[in-house]
This record gives sequence, structure tokens and C-alpha cells, in this order.
Amino acid sequence: MPRPDHHIGLIVPSSNLTMETELPRMLHARESVLPEDRFVFHSSRMRMRHVTPEQLRAMNAQTGRAALELADARPDVVATACLVAIMAQGPGHHCAAEDEITTVLRDQGAPAPVVSSAGALLDGIKALGARRVAIITPYMKPLTRLVAEYIEDAGTEVVDALSLEVPDNLAVARLDPDDLRTHWRRLDLSRADALVLSACVQMPSLASIQPVEDAAGLPVLSAATATAYRILAALDLPTFVPGAGSLLSGRVHRPAGAAGPLPAGGPATGDGGP
Repeated sequence: MPRPDHHIGLIVPSSNLTMETELPRMLHARESVLPEDRFVFHSSRMRMRHVTPEQLRAMNAQTGRAALELADARPDVVATACLVAIMAQGPGHHCAAEDEITTVLRDQGAPAPVVSSAGALLDGIKALGARRVAIITPYMKPLTRLVAEYIEDAGTEVVDALSLEVPDNLAVARLDPDDLRTHWRRLDLSRADALVLSACVQMPSLASIQPVEDAAGLPVLSAATATAYRILAALDLPTFVPGAGSLLSGRVHRPAGAAGPLPAGGPATGDGGP
């Protein structure tokens, strides 16, 4: 008998097209190998069109309302998916954002673990044992600097960063993920332990994660693959997705002191990937 579906709540920017594409693709690909686990998705949107500090702050102010809407669906886990909106508020802000959503869910009688893409990326880097990373973002350079500072505040050195400088969020979603197979070669990876191919949940990258990892000889992750990793761990499931890089190989253990809470009694990670 199949297990009940896992209900995943997503909080996304109104102009985000990618998180609701890449995350289901990853977990549905997982279903093809591990069919006993099935996933369904429920989204609430927060208004944001342009990736500017002003619009990011205005979007963050809608978090409580979005969490309240998802509480009505009684999700098994909730992921808030705008990395830069959280990181632009200063180091450690993912903890405050996760706590705000957790409180709303609990007050509505719908307690569930909460994942942020910002905290998930930090967790993914730690899980890979990476002390130094290079990153690619679609942001303007000032926002990329904020992301790099956020990662460094968590204890990981950013040895190089590439900004594609696309301010319109819909234009970011239309970037060709195959271009990343060339962009990564513009980075100095001589000191990097891992490559963050997309430090943004809006910039598509899933199709290039495994090919770039194979070519670079380094673990490659993205904000989206890291979010999938945290979701699976929060559901107490093996952290495995086929063809999505080392982080989702099912063999990477969640480190002690990771960036956010998981359910009490859950394992560090799954190790049951094929």
C-alpha cells in the first residue's frame, strides 16, 4: 500500500516561475525511483516584481498572511522560497523568518516544520563539508555582495562570485539554464570546495546541476536543490533525487548545528538512496 501523499506548502514571490517548476520536477523524478513517496504542492504568493531592496522588504511584510493561507491546507512541511529577500535583511534573518511562519502555523493548529531557501542553502553547503564556495547569481552586484556576506557570516568563505545583473524577476526566470554550463567557467574555482550554480530560487539551473558537477569535478548545488534537501530531511525521508548533484545523492549526512530545525526525533539525513 502506498503511503499518504506528502503535502508541501510553498511561499513564493508573485513573479516566481521557477520554484514551482524545479521542486516538483525533482520530487517527481524521485517518485520514479522511490514510488512509495508521493508529493503534492500548495502555494501562497507574496507580491514582488523587481528585485530591489524596497520591493524585497515589502514582500517580506506579507509573510504572515501567506503562512496563514497555507495553514488552512494543513501541509506537512512549509518552504519559504525567496533567498535574497531574506539574506538582504542581514545575517541570520532566515531564523526569524522561519520562526514567524512556525508561529502562524502553530497558532492555527497546523504545526509543521518550516524551511527557508536561505537557511537551506547554508545547510546544504555545510552538509557537503564545504568551507569555501563560489557562487553565481542573477542579481545586481550590490545584492550579490549581500548574499556573499550572508554566507560568509555563517562560516563559509565565498572565493568568487559572478553576477548576471538581471533586475527584472520575470526575466530571471526566462534565463536559459544551459548557459550556466558556460558561465561557471568564468569563476576561479581553484580554492573552492563546492559551486553554488544558482544562489537564487528564480534562476533556472536544475538541468545543468549534474552536467556542471561532472565537468567541474566539484559538488554543485543550488538554492532549489538545497531546499529539496531540507524538505526531504524535514519529512524524515532519504535525501535522494536522481541526477541532481551530490547533495541529493542520498549519501550526504545533515551536519550538526545546521541552519534550522527539523522535526524532533528525525534522523540527520536519509542514506537510503539507490
